[in-house]
Amino acid sequence: MNNVKFDSQGLVPVIIQNAETKEVLTLAYANEEALAKTIETNETWLYSRSRSELWNKGATSGNTQKVTAVRIDCDGDSLIYEVVPNGPACHTGAESCFYETLSGTPNESKSDMFGALASMIEQRETEMPEGAYTTYLFQEGVDKICKKVGEEAAEVIIAAKNRDAKELSMETADLFYHVLVLLQEQKVSLDAVIDVLKERHESKTTSK
Repeated sequence: MNNVKFDSQGLVPVIIQNAETKEVLTLAYANEEALAKTIETNETWLYSRSRSELWNKGATSGNTQKVTAVRIDCDGDSLIYEVVPNGPACHTGAESCFYETLSGTPNESKSDMFGALASMIEQRETEMPEGAYTTYLFQEGVDKICKKVGEEAAEVIIAAKNRDAKELSMETADLFYHVLVLLQEQKVSLDAVIDVLKERHESKTTSK
C-alpha cells in the first residue's frame, strides 16, 4: 500500500483483467479505502468518480469478481486487479467494456482457440446439425470417439518418428480436437483439465 502513488484526488487507475484469459475487462479507479477492502476481501472494490462513493462490483447486478491478485506497475501509479468474473464485466451485458474496435482487427490469442473450439463442440452436441462431423461422432457414441482418439494418437507418433513437422502439427491438431469431443461427451470441462495442469505446475514450482 505504501508504494501506491494516488493522484491529487486520492485515486489510482485500476485495470480489471480476467485472471484466466488475460482479457482486459474494465478500466476504473480506486482510492486507498477501496484498495484496502479489495485486498482484505478478495472482491473488486472501486471508487465511482461520478457518484463520489465506493462500490463493490456485482453487489447489485450479481456479476461479482473474485480477485486473485493485485499488481502494481513499476512507477506505482497504476494497478491491475486479476479477477475471476462471475458474469459480464460491462453494464451493457458484454463480457468486457472494450467490445468496440476503432481501428484494426483484434487478434484472438492462440490459447483462446482451445476455449473457442470447446464451445463450438458443446454447441454441436446441443444442436446436432445434420451433416456435421462432430454430430456424427456424438451419434456414434463414446466407443467411436475413443477409437478416433487412439487413431489420431498413433498418427501423431508416426509423424514424430518420421520427423515430419508439418504432418506432426496437423495430426496433433486432429488429436486435440478429438480429445475435446471426448471431454464433452464425458461432461469434463476444458477448465477442469487446465486446473489440473495448473495445480501440478504450481506444486512443482513450490517444491523447488
